[in-house]
Amino acid sequence: METPYDWLTVMTFAGLIVLFLQRSQGEPRDHLWQYMVAAVGCAVTNYIGNEAMKSGELLMHAGAVGLFAATLAFIWRVLQPFGQN
Repeated sequence: METPYDWLTVMTFAGLIVLFLQRSQGEPRDHLWQYMVAAVGCAVTNYIGNEAMKSGELLMHAGAVGLFAATLAFIWRVLQPFGQN
């Protein structure tokens, strides 16, 4: 846990775990593959971000931030953590 990417992706992944455990009780409304997409998004974001920290390449930082934003958008839109359903 050395970079901001480590902290952000681990916190997001922990939130996914809590959401999955909460939703595993009762009527199923999500599929496991949806959580896998978000988890892989966190892992790839972390990898690209850490490589960007090592190399200092601005384009890699932009890619990591963009992928992280896309992962958060996927979680918000598909998993709907604060939805009424």
